[in-house]
Amino acid sequence: MSGEALEGALQRAYRYLGHRDRTVAEVGRYLRSKGASDDVADAAVAELVEQGYLDDARFARQFAEDRRRLDSWGAERIERRLHELGVGRAEVAAALAALADGEGDGELDTAVALLRRRFPAPPESDRDRERALGLLVRRGYDLELAYDAVRALGREAA
Repeated sequence: MSGEALEGALQRAYRYLGHRDRTVAEVGRYLRSKGASDDVADAAVAELVEQGYLDDARFARQFAEDRRRLDSWGAERIERRLHELGVGRAEVAAALAALADGEGDGELDTAVALLRRRFPAPPESDRDRERALGLLVRRGYDLELAYDAVRALGREAA
């Protein structure tokens, strides 16, 4: 592995990271797709980790917070997406635990807030309740929590 190849891979990776944070796996795949050998890609990723540019644990925590706050995603969807991005199980578990610790009943509150935005009036018919449940399940909420959110929205309106 030449120093020139490593330097080129690092420059390419810095530009790639300039758009948004990435995972170790994403950067490794990107460098390989641009023609870097496995050795060069691995060395560049190791250098980026050492410099603090890549940190899967930090990425997972930030991703989980953003998806919950900005997109109202549930824990299951956050977990699935982090795994797709190549984040390890331990980092995902830690990020979801930190998210749960900082929220109390936050996931339920977030689900109810999502329902309020999507359903101006609480769902009263079976069809509307099914639509509300479907929305929450697609967003990654556990079915039991989705039921609780629909019931909570109904109690608020009563």
